[in-house]
Amino acid sequence: MRGRLRILFAAALTAVLLSACSLPDFGSGPPPDLYVLSPKSTFPDDLPSVDWQLVVEEPSTAKGIDTDRIAIAPTSLEVKYLGGSRWADRAPRMLQQLLIQSFENSKKIVSVGRQSIGLRSDYVLKVELREFQAEKTADGGTVAHVRLNLKLVRVSLGQIVGSESFDFSKPAKSESVTDIVQAFDDAVGAVLKRAVAWTLKAGEESKDKKPRDWK
Repeated sequence: MRGRLRILFAAALTAVLLSACSLPDFGSGPPPDLYVLSPKSTFPDDLPSVDWQLVVEEPSTAKGIDTDRIAIAPTSLEVKYLGGSRWADRAPRMLQQLLIQSFENSKKIVSVGRQSIGLRSDYVLKVELREFQAEKTADGGTVAHVRLNLKLVRVSLGQIVGSESFDFSKPAKSESVTDIVQAFDDAVGAVLKRAVAWTLKAGEESKDKKPRDWK
């Protein structure tokens, strides 16, 4: 009986050791530095106040951007990632939250949020994150490039009532990760400011239009 118990114990110990060997080694190196970006808080004085609700969808994007890694493109045909540094969340989800916070900071809209919170919206903002990477320039510098494509859908009509693209590039002061992230923050801020202003104005302009107005 004792011999059988020893065999069973040895088998169990072997299974545990093999299982442990198959796990990733999280302690083999220092954790990456995490970076966040800022929502926009300043807007044009002529921004309209609106009485409708908005859902901001999580942006669709290419696989190379749909990650928490900080993308850098040495050439137009190549994507790499900054080592030891990451965004605090996946880029599309981070941009969705920054958009929502920027709308809230404008204090010009009744309600804005994600579909997951059960918000019954008047409009849906469909977002494509087309560019979100640092790019090398011909003179050896680095610029943060951000581009959002937006489509505003009026839910009651089931129609796209406006579409626009916002693109901004900001040179980094140096090749340090901190300066590159700061360039991202500036570029994102410029795009967010334009995106919020355009969405509020486009939604207001479409309120009294009928379906035939878009035929």
